[in-house]
Amino acid sequence: MKERRRSGLLLHPTSLPGPWGIGDLGKEARRFVDFLAATGQTIWQLLPLSPTESALGESPYSSPSAMAGNLLLLSPEDLVGDGWLDAVPAIPSVPSAAVDYALARRIKEAVVDEAFRNLLAGRGDGSSVEAFRRRQAWWLDDHCLFSELKEAHRGLPWFRWAEPYRDRHEGALEKFAAERERALLKRAFGQYLFQRQWERLKGYGADRGVLFWGDLPIYPSLDSADVWSRRELFRLDAEGRPLALAGVPPDYFSATGQLWGNPLYRWEVHEAERFAWWTRRLARLLDLFDRVRIDHFRGFIGNWAIPAGAETASEGHWEKGPGRRFLSVLQETFPSMPFVAENLGVITDDVTEAMETFGLPGMLVLLFGCVSMGTNPYAPHNHQRWNVVYTGTHDNNTASGWWKKEATREERESLLAYLGLSGAMPSGEEMATHLLRVALGSVACWSVTPFQDLLGLGEEARMNVPGKRGGNWCWRLGENADVTGRGEILARLTSLTGRN
Repeated sequence: MKERRRSGLLLHPTSLPGPWGIGDLGKEARRFVDFLAATGQTIWQLLPLSPTESALGESPYSSPSAMAGNLLLLSPEDLVGDGWLDAVPAIPSVPSAAVDYALARRIKEAVVDEAFRNLLAGRGDGSSVEAFRRRQAWWLDDHCLFSELKEAHRGLPWFRWAEPYRDRHEGALEKFAAERERALLKRAFGQYLFQRQWERLKGYGADRGVLFWGDLPIYPSLDSADVWSRRELFRLDAEGRPLALAGVPPDYFSATGQLWGNPLYRWEVHEAERFAWWTRRLARLLDLFDRVRIDHFRGFIGNWAIPAGAETASEGHWEKGPGRRFLSVLQETFPSMPFVAENLGVITDDVTEAMETFGLPGMLVLLFGCVSMGTNPYAPHNHQRWNVVYTGTHDNNTASGWWKKEATREERESLLAYLGLSGAMPSGEEMATHLLRVALGSVACWSVTPFQDLLGLGEEARMNVPGKRGGNWCWRLGENADVTGRGEILARLTSLTGRN
């Protein structure tokens, strides 16, 4: 397979600067695209763009909809530019250094309300809104209905709703939808606005040679439109409660494993439908992105099943997944297979063989490569071309934070010897630059570096600590951050390693 050497940066839009409590898809996002292009980068990798909820810690991997866009990412300035608003909202008197989700919700809900009033008053192209609604009805109708029903049930999860709504009695849903017609239209309109702003940003990137890489969580949340609307695809009891839960066994991040709480699939039902739910879901993402990282890819080959009611993930066991049967349908539907397999954790030979058979690149994380370096697949001399190399991921500490706080004595000594460093102990920022150089110089076809590692930031800039409740997904780039010097280093190294 021929593919040019590319490099890029990992940064979620929520981390961009801006005055309304959260980053968005507007001018700062376009400014970041300009930074990518100016430094020779051709990839912007993002986390899932799905809606988030405060009850679930604002994780983009725990969403009430796998198909919808996060309206917190709407740019008020672009809504003004498009004629939906008369003026931008008032800027809060105290700028938020971290993401302030509560503030962002208040502001973005208010601007969607105002834009919707203007739509009803005849402003804008109502026919485009209706065309979008018809085109995306296969997921949009259920998303809007689910969201409105959840609000009507005071935020309760769907399996605790009144039975006619929980079990999707047709007459009850039709009556409810007729009563809430305007509210459902407003929710669909919000998704239209998101789609328009995203398409503008993606087109801006395409004009500058930047590809957008997305992220697909393998399991939707239990309390989601996706599970509510297709209960038969998941291992649930008659009342909609999970019979078994997803997670992973003890690993690098947790001695007791990770208990995610997502319901597992009834793979036999998916297979009977030739995995139609999956192909439509991936087609939706490929409308938004040029390539998609599939989180926890190994779950297609074999998944860790945890009994409902278990206290920790260590009580689980392995079960077979659909494997090659699923991947063959995927290849028929998407011949170019524009995916990246997240192959971290417990990876067995059958997972590796499936990736090789279907030409799926995997991930190489340098922070995992500093123990037993001779045979460690993450160590640079063991890299293979058809992979993506990362200094770290959104779940890791930053490279600087890892070096200063987490690296063991063995890891420190091995890495210093490997890099040929002696004398004074490198600072965290210096080690982050060394690892950036190693990643860009890797034989791996693609290199993606978290923006925090390019800047050499410490653990205060970490995006997520797996298993930690609260405080995740909040890091933002400072309003006055000077990235010019780091950009010059990145551009030079990118050129030297043949990635532009």
